[in-house]
Amino acid sequence: MCEWRGEVTASDNPGDIATLAGLIRQIQVGLLTTLDANGHFHTRPVQTLEVQAGETLWFFTDWSTPKVSELETQSHVSVGYADVKNNRFAAVSGSAQVLRDPRKAKQLWSAEQVAYYPDGPEDSRLAVLRVQIERAEYWVAPGRSAYFVAAARAALTGKPAGIIGENRKLDYDAP
Repeated sequence: MCEWRGEVTASDNPGDIATLAGLIRQIQVGLLTTLDANGHFHTRPVQTLEVQAGETLWFFTDWSTPKVSELETQSHVSVGYADVKNNRFAAVSGSAQVLRDPRKAKQLWSAEQVAYYPDGPEDSRLAVLRVQIERAEYWVAPGRSAYFVAAARAALTGKPAGIIGENRKLDYDAP
């Protein structure tokens, strides 16, 4: 029930990358954090449109949003994902780049995007945001009953529980 494995390179276990990618695809909406001009965190929700090869995330954004100028100054970002109901969480950090890429926009396009970009993938306001993952971590925990069992075991033995469920750390930069 309790499992933990220290930091690994992304190439050490392709299953970890697949699990991370699956969590992000299922949760889909993340919280993107950038740094504003004053060095303060600026966080907003973003819809993940694609997880490419478990190492690149793709989003749409508007060229007029503050994140575009924030990323010109500081390209390092984090994106956090949470599925509280099912005890599944993921966090990634990496480098972001805002692109004008009509071909990629067409590939990522879905009908629901018309609400934001009425002129379609060729909308002049539409920017494609790419996040190249450098580090990631995810947690998958069992239901509440596992926590009650761990609490009872800790009460009986006097030893605190370790990590309940699965926790993985991935370093994409490592050699």
